[in-house]
Amino acid sequence: MSLLIANRGEIALRIIRTATELEIPTVAVYAADDADSPHVHAVDQAIALPGNGIDAYLDAAAIPAAAQASRAELIHPGYGFLSENPEFARACTAGGYTFVGPDAAVLELVGNKSAARAAAVTAGVPVLAATQGPSSLGDIQEFFAAQGGGAVMIKALAGGGGRGMRKVTSAGQIDDAYRQCAAEAQLAFGNPALCAEVYLGAARHLEVQVVGQPPHTLALGDRDCSIQRRHQKLVEIAPAQGLSLNTPSPRR
Repeated sequence: MSLLIANRGEIALRIIRTATELEIPTVAVYAADDADSPHVHAVDQAIALPGNGIDAYLDAAAIPAAAQASRAELIHPGYGFLSENPEFARACTAGGYTFVGPDAAVLELVGNKSAARAAAVTAGVPVLAATQGPSSLGDIQEFFAAQGGGAVMIKALAGGGGRGMRKVTSAGQIDDAYRQCAAEAQLAFGNPALCAEVYLGAARHLEVQVVGQPPHTLALGDRDCSIQRRHQKLVEIAPAQGLSLNTPSPRR
């Protein structure tokens, strides 16, 4: 059994280290201009992808082909690129490979912010006011106007990690922010679709990570991820501070 890592850089290296500790043989993929990257030389086998740059790692057909060439049985998408693409997960499974990540149906739900928001609304979870589905420039301009001067955040529908996000505080900023977000989302996730939601300037970023495989579910605890730069986490504090230890309801 061997593991193909469909990523590069530090993300790939972390996966390689863990796989090595578990004595799982590893396979790297790389674009032509990444041939000398550290992750290429840290694995048991490396397969070249067609093309250069980010586009090579967004080639959903080339990754299973590399798995076939290397006889890998597991495909780990890492973070970003195709990791939240349900069609890629489905293609891996259809090809007979084990996709190391959520099922395609789960990715369709939580890998798209509008779909995830709709599920939260159905479950009775409070949500911020936001646009629905892929939003045009006009949709976001109209949404901004409806907020009566309050700031909004334009976001990529797919992916995460602060990519494809811009805060706008005036109508004149929307055009440029929209174009920049769409271009960044396309580059990072292969999907330029955007949405917008009300911006909360003084909010904290608290997370609870839950891992589930029916019928079992495990909550790994809460953490505060509010210390960020460009909407990307710098420090995570666990457990999150400021939640009452005497009242379990916030954590529940």
